[in-house]
Amino acid sequence: MTPLVFFAVVTAALLHAVWNALVKGGADKRLNMAAVVIGHLPLAILALFLVPAPDPVSYPYLLAGTALHFGYQWFLLGSYKIGDLTQVYPIARGVAPLLVAAVSLIFLGVELSMMEVLAIVTIAAGILSISLVRGADGLRNGKATAMALTTGCFIASYSLVDGMGARAGGSAVGYYAWLGIANAVIFAVFMAATTPKVLSDLFVKGKKVFFIGGSASFVAYSLVMWAFTQSPIALVTALRETSIIFALLIGVLWMGERLSLGKVVSTMITLLGVILLRATRP
Repeated sequence: MTPLVFFAVVTAALLHAVWNALVKGGADKRLNMAAVVIGHLPLAILALFLVPAPDPVSYPYLLAGTALHFGYQWFLLGSYKIGDLTQVYPIARGVAPLLVAAVSLIFLGVELSMMEVLAIVTIAAGILSISLVRGADGLRNGKATAMALTTGCFIASYSLVDGMGARAGGSAVGYYAWLGIANAVIFAVFMAATTPKVLSDLFVKGKKVFFIGGSASFVAYSLVMWAFTQSPIALVTALRETSIIFALLIGVLWMGERLSLGKVVSTMITLLGVILLRATRP
């Protein structure tokens, strides 16, 4: 992984943590999630005039990716009905890189060195350990654990589909612009059908998250999409999930969360994986 790609993905991880903090910090998480997803529209529409459109060969990936992103968002919203994901969500973020690496190695014929595999496993272990730090309830709750694992499957699936779609489309940002628009429209229709008040509150209570969170999310994943075309999808996915480190820092520094020894250890394990990953490829 070149320094430029590494820096781009780390920047994406930071932006990912920022918009997630905005969603988590608000009282109405459905409104905040809708604001982020629909908030992709301004930059996505602008991108249509600035970058090439994706090649038609990528359209099947676009359709599948749109469905997977919506499924992930729908499942994430549903999870809030049975409790906060602060304990089990790290399981989802930690499992995803392992699933992407396994599929890449077994089914896609991607070659990864032992050092790269070790880096992915170390990053995943560090992220998974955060769920232990935040409490054991999520692990003992079978429904919550199943929720986290399913979420991880969605993350892994859309990462693989988007990575292959961006490569096939020949324009990573153009591909994601179309995907972002389709996802935003579908999500808006879903909100209108299920919770119409969310849309009416979007530019009243959700204006900040719409513009800041939506823009941060679009830029973050656009960087990831470009990185997918430059490095193995498994490596990019693992490095992207280190956003949870930034999320912990934001929680401690700006949201008043307590910094424990366990969080420090989990962060150090994840950072060790990042160091190993950076050392693998020039």
